[in-house]
Amino acid sequence: MRKKDEIAHEGRIVEINPEFTTVEILSSSACASCHAKGLCGMSEEEKKLIMVPTDPYTVYEEGEIVDVMTKKSMGLKAVWISYVIPLVILLILILSLSPVIGNEAYTGLAAIGGVALYYFVIWLVRDRLENEFVFYIKQK
Repeated sequence: MRKKDEIAHEGRIVEINPEFTTVEILSSSACASCHAKGLCGMSEEEKKLIMVPTDPYTVYEEGEIVDVMTKKSMGLKAVWISYVIPLVILLILILSLSPVIGNEAYTGLAAIGGVALYYFVIWLVRDRLENEFVFYIKQK
């Protein structure tokens, strides 16, 4: 039974080494569960590989079905970093630069450049962020 403060996705263990256990998660859209997905061809399924630190005290086997877990607060933090903060930066730059620059095309390019700069900074600190976002495996 899952706790309410956790996010879980079912996955299959692909590879195990002393440092990391690689789990394959099948990410699917809402269309994937539709009974008519074969007729319309719109279903989207994507395989994602998650590397989870190997727990030396638990024995797993390749091919085993497990749950990949993280705290719900980590999911909310990821949404803020990925979507909310860049949107706020974009809006602030558009609203503040419109009267200054006057040309909508240059304003839009400057705002997009500001968001690109934000994502570049996120890329620079990715190692620090990687240590904050921790996944763990729970056997079914």
